[in-house]
Amino acid sequence: MESNAVAHNGGCHCRRVSWKVQAPTSIVAWECNCSVCLMRGNTHFIVPSEKFELLGDSRQFLTTYTFGTHTAKHTFCKVCGITSFYIPRSNPDGIAVTFKCIDPGTITHVEIRRFDGRNWESSYDQSGIASCSKVLNEEPK
Repeated sequence: MESNAVAHNGGCHCRRVSWKVQAPTSIVAWECNCSVCLMRGNTHFIVPSEKFELLGDSRQFLTTYTFGTHTAKHTFCKVCGITSFYIPRSNPDGIAVTFKCIDPGTITHVEIRRFDGRNWESSYDQSGIASCSKVLNEEPK
């Protein structure tokens, strides 16, 4: 589903980490069953990194966890522990935004797709997830 991009604001539970992201009002979010996503219960959508901006002094409240290939950078707030965004292994040039961490009022529709993180390589090849962090050429109006 396509819709015009808007600025979505969001952050962690204690709001020490805050950000804004440019994304459509209708999003495709990914639910992954890899060990870390399954335990966190994180469902996210992916944007090109240039569409994401950390606000204020958020960076000082972030810490990062990596495992396996160390490609994914699982960021979370040092104070409340919430992962409101991270750099995914599938899209190291993008940002995975936890859609439930977006402030209410700007998301109109969420389509949930499954990513089989337990069988990462085959799911990556079949899902098309890699294209989510690419900037599409927008047609002039």
